[in-house]
Amino acid sequence: MLRITIEQKPGKMSLTVEGKLAGPWVSALEQSWKDLLNSSSGESLSINLCGVSFIDAAGKALLAEIHHQGGELVAEGCLNQAIVREIAAKQQQNDEKDERAAKGPKRTPIIFYVLFLGLSLVSANSAKAQTSATRNALPANAPTGVLRLTLDQTVALALKQNTTAQIAVIQAAKAVQDKNVARAALLPQAQLDASDAVRRVNIEAQFGKPIPGFPEHIGPIQVFQAGPSFSAPVFDLTLWRRYQAERSLASAQKANSLSTREQVVLLVVSQYIGTLRAVATVQAASSRVDLAQALYNQAADLQHEGVGTGIDTLRANVELQNEKQRLLEAQADRETSLFALSRLLNLDPRQTIELADSLSYFETPQPEVEQSIEEALSARYEWKSLNDQIKAAQWQKKQASDARLPSLKVDGDWQYEGTRLNNGIPTYNYELAMSVPLFTGGRIRAETTRADLEIQRLQQQQSDLRNQIGLDVKNALITLTSARSQVQVANLGVQLSNEEVDQARDRFRAGVANNIEVIQAQDSLARANDNQIAALYRFNQARADLARSVGQMERVYAK
Repeated sequence: MLRITIEQKPGKMSLTVEGKLAGPWVSALEQSWKDLLNSSSGESLSINLCGVSFIDAAGKALLAEIHHQGGELVAEGCLNQAIVREIAAKQQQNDEKDERAAKGPKRTPIIFYVLFLGLSLVSANSAKAQTSATRNALPANAPTGVLRLTLDQTVALALKQNTTAQIAVIQAAKAVQDKNVARAALLPQAQLDASDAVRRVNIEAQFGKPIPGFPEHIGPIQVFQAGPSFSAPVFDLTLWRRYQAERSLASAQKANSLSTREQVVLLVVSQYIGTLRAVATVQAASSRVDLAQALYNQAADLQHEGVGTGIDTLRANVELQNEKQRLLEAQADRETSLFALSRLLNLDPRQTIELADSLSYFETPQPEVEQSIEEALSARYEWKSLNDQIKAAQWQKKQASDARLPSLKVDGDWQYEGTRLNNGIPTYNYELAMSVPLFTGGRIRAETTRADLEIQRLQQQQSDLRNQIGLDVKNALITLTSARSQVQVANLGVQLSNEEVDQARDRFRAGVANNIEVIQAQDSLARANDNQIAALYRFNQARADLARSVGQMERVYAK
């Protein structure tokens, strides 16, 4: 129901609406509004909506038309006020559109089009770059198939693609170029110069006072010069010592690069062996799941025949679920290990890899400790690098002390010189210069002392590295000996555990014992499998550690 009341005040007429402005009551308000318009004579008109509880879509449309015709809308309450604000905002937008249309089309300055075109091109290039960057985040062609790798193939691929190994090669190449730069200082230098200058000379500034009869300046004079010049050191021991030091540093950097390659090979081999361990663990867990499934089926069959009990079947089922849980964990560890190996090889993350080798044991001779240490000291690239660094420091010390000696240098140039291109004459200048340092403020002594301190520091590192190499070799030999014995013990443990499972299974089938013995035998077999896999892993890892300790990592594994 809608109630409409007309109120008239001086200069103002209003309709007070109460109830719901919906359905047929909208027409009633429309008619009342028309009557109010016809009866008004210049007064301001308003619609008081303070008593309205609901307004539907038709009511909103009518109120918008009333507002457009000049009627003021008065409302209370959040909902009605929001409706009134919405109507007023739309009316304002419509008025602005009408005003722009009435003014007609406005000419846009040409600079706007220039700016708009520039921004469009920048935005297009930026979007294109972003699209290209997104597209090129990964190679366009995703690798297909499975990459099956043996250990030697994995090592070869790592030496080719591993970023750490490649950076080491780049650093060694950079050191060679540093050596070439130092060598260039020993060789003659020549260059071709050409210049065309305009000069003006202040006579008074040159001689300190005016010269009678001469102008205060000469020029402007055009001077053209063109011709070769050269420079060559005749005797400068500091340049020669610097070259010798850079040559030793280049040799040291090359040794560092080879040492890094050895370290990369060790990391890859260790990760490969660790992944083989994870694969073997999955295989062992899968075999135990099959065994647990068979034992569960046996317990269920015995219960069905009335020989077994429900608790035996329940125990077998619990053990089956435990083995499945271990299998899931082993599979997750295998995948994680494969991902880590792929990262070391710097492969496409979408590339799937498999290992073609397996953990194995083969008898190897046991090297002698002292012989292995001597071999390590002659083959380890860290040791070679440190020796070369000591040589470089010794050359730098000689370079600093030889700075006290005189140096000879030959310079010269031949020029075609004139005020114009067509009136020049040949000119030349050749000189032999000798330089003898008299006072250097203690620089030479400080440089000599600094080089001597560097030699002492490197010698301390050399002593520490010698002891570390010996310790690495001894630890690797002890670990290899222990791992060899552990493999033998673990193999026997697996054999005995399999026999225990067979006997416990037969006793349970015969009804002599319940399946508690079977469950215990299964646990023993699981531990024996884990021990065997761990022993094989330690044996292969010990072989890798021994090869690394004696500096033969790449020779043994990079075939």
